[in-house]
Amino acid sequence: MPTSTTILLLILLLTTTTRPISSATIPGLDSFLTHQSQLDPKSNNDPFPSLPSSLRKSLASSSPGLLPIPSLISNLLSLSLPIPLHIRLVGPNFSSSSSSLLTSFLQSSLTSSNFHLISSSLSSHSLSIRHSLQLDISLSSSSLSSSLTAAVSSALSSSTSSLRSPLLSIPYSTIDPIISRHFDSEKTDNSVYIYILHLGHTSKQTYAYSYTHSDSSAGYTNCLGTLWTGKKRYLWIDLGAGPVDYGPALSGDGVLPRGEFHPLAALHGRPKSEKALLSELASLIYSAYHVLVVPPLRIPVHFENTLTVQLIHVHASESMDLSGLDWNEIEKTFLNEANDGELLFGNQGLEFKRYSVRYEECSICSFAVSRSINSYTSRFLFDNYTLIVSEYLDSKRLHQILSDSAEEFRRVAGLPEEEFGSRVLPVYVFDLDYNNILLLDRYHQSVAFKDMVISVRTKTAQTVSDYSCNGRHVFTHTRELERPLVGSILQSMWGVSPTHLLWSPTHNSTLVDYTWSVGQTPFGPFSEISSLSFVQKDAARRNFLLTSLNYSITSAIDVLESVDAHGGDRNLLKQKQHVEFIQRWHLFRYKLDKAVSALSHFDFEMAFYYLRSSDHDLYAIHNLVYTASQEIEASLVCFKDPPFPWASVSFSAVGFLALSYVYAKRDKLFSNKRKQF
Repeated sequence: MPTSTTILLLILLLTTTTRPISSATIPGLDSFLTHQSQLDPKSNNDPFPSLPSSLRKSLASSSPGLLPIPSLISNLLSLSLPIPLHIRLVGPNFSSSSSSLLTSFLQSSLTSSNFHLISSSLSSHSLSIRHSLQLDISLSSSSLSSSLTAAVSSALSSSTSSLRSPLLSIPYSTIDPIISRHFDSEKTDNSVYIYILHLGHTSKQTYAYSYTHSDSSAGYTNCLGTLWTGKKRYLWIDLGAGPVDYGPALSGDGVLPRGEFHPLAALHGRPKSEKALLSELASLIYSAYHVLVVPPLRIPVHFENTLTVQLIHVHASESMDLSGLDWNEIEKTFLNEANDGELLFGNQGLEFKRYSVRYEECSICSFAVSRSINSYTSRFLFDNYTLIVSEYLDSKRLHQILSDSAEEFRRVAGLPEEEFGSRVLPVYVFDLDYNNILLLDRYHQSVAFKDMVISVRTKTAQTVSDYSCNGRHVFTHTRELERPLVGSILQSMWGVSPTHLLWSPTHNSTLVDYTWSVGQTPFGPFSEISSLSFVQKDAARRNFLLTSLNYSITSAIDVLESVDAHGGDRNLLKQKQHVEFIQRWHLFRYKLDKAVSALSHFDFEMAFYYLRSSDHDLYAIHNLVYTASQEIEASLVCFKDPPFPWASVSFSAVGFLALSYVYAKRDKLFSNKRKQF
């Protein structure tokens, strides 16, 4: 009988021979790849030929048997991206047990799940890469709470009440600089911070935060909120502000109701116990995590060396009115972030090109618009019910015509041919000489597709939308297109999802929730700000990496299944091919782990390098398997005919004759004795 020590040694030996290769088991590999990333940040060249012989020997070390392909596939599909999230509870009303109780609520509700894709040509909307939450919850210092309380109290004392709203309006900048300084003092930029403010004001006057300098008027609605997403990686939520409500006015999804039925209004209404309050906060943090920290991809986006945005203005009048369509402002929104290293990778380029087309001289333009106009009927109550017929543009029909007539439009507008290695996004702005409202699909000023953006405006300056905010209808300024165009370009070029859309695998559909669509976001009808927060900036670069990582995983699984179908790596590959295959595979797997680690620390540049570098190994692996499969020779082995089975045939013949004799004599053999009278 084996002793317990022997069994322990066998288990240890098994685990050491099957564990994935890491930097600890291969000394020098990490430093080698780090040096290569400095020499070739885009990994245009394959670093494998430059590997020292010692590193190659370490990479080639593996178990002598066949590769456990099902286990390798399972390991690839179990790749998970840890996301560090810090929650800071600010205010004297949080007890010492609040952190542990909130942690238990979140850990029971937040599990590892896949990144999702909203628009997919495949049946599955899930990517192969998963994400998991690394949670840290703690009480903030009393000094931060005191500073915020003093700032809010001072702002409330100097604010004047409004006849149009029961809420006092104070600017978000009242407390945002204080929180920003505290975030900087944490000295970490590789994590996301959420500040939950429960300051415990004694004032009976309700308040909320304004995000613009304009006040609400008869023709303008200033939508107030209780939260703010910063340019740096922090978000704050003031539970004492509000309650606010915004969303569809009459019917639709995503409404944030007034009262205590939404977690943002957890402190309003009936008093709650600490446990009930923290459970509401857990659901609020759960929503923020999925919408803002790990948002779904709008579309898959692939890396190109140059990103080109073609701003095509189709106008009807000779004297173009560019008020509300400031091209410089749109370009500045993106170029400022790109120059700060926020939207692009390394030497990746971003350029904007402008083109002007006369509507009267563009036959395809007038054809596309006329064929895309539809009408709908609405019923309004004046003295009695009245039916009103209105028109709108069908964006899908307009997109189809523009796609089918791309060459003709390129000729009319004088657009250049697309360059190799460049992704070109045409942005069509139809500035029509119409006196009536003409929106896209009844509600939108701009619609994003994966290959273009379509926007429209007419002479009408504004209209009442189907959305309301704090009891008042939201006005849509139909001639102001800067913010809608920024949001659409983000969706089409970088695959950034709007802050009110979320893919739900449970419902197998896209959910609409406008909770996070106020403040600093270019999406939705309730924001007036075109600038980008950390949500959009991180998602823009992360989406490129997630698309590349998903492709690498699925392609690696394909090649492993091909090897398995050919009888395993030992049967398919010759000795020299097998050694390189093992080296390449271990190096590929190591780079994937490094890319995931860099992504979890928001080090997008290093993650980009490791993924681009792993593409060389993946290509080499495919090439090795393809070459080996082509060298397989079919062979036909001839066998001698077996001797004739005389014994079995004779036995069968005798049996057959016996049965035949019995059948022929059945009357005599089985006749019944009849009774004689």
